[in-house]
Amino acid sequence: MKVEVVYALPAAADAVSVSVPAGATVRDAVLASGVLERHPEINLETQAFGIFGQRAPLDARLSPGDRVEVYRALAIDPKEARRRRAARKR
Repeated sequence: MKVEVVYALPAAADAVSVSVPAGATVRDAVLASGVLERHPEINLETQAFGIFGQRAPLDARLSPGDRVEVYRALAIDPKEARRRRAARKR
């Protein structure tokens, strides 16, 4: 079955379509995509993953046509970002 693996970067996205066997997991798709080799900053054990915008564990089973997403860590805590914006407006 075909699935897509996407890693969004600030300036672009790395999207790869891969064929995985029926019953494949998020982990299988990520490994098959080669995204770990192209982006060594991705840590398979600590990174967050999702399927069509919904967080999913590495052992989640995939369906044909799924989009597996590799989420980056937040650059700044959202509360801190709001405090900084509020301080600039004063």
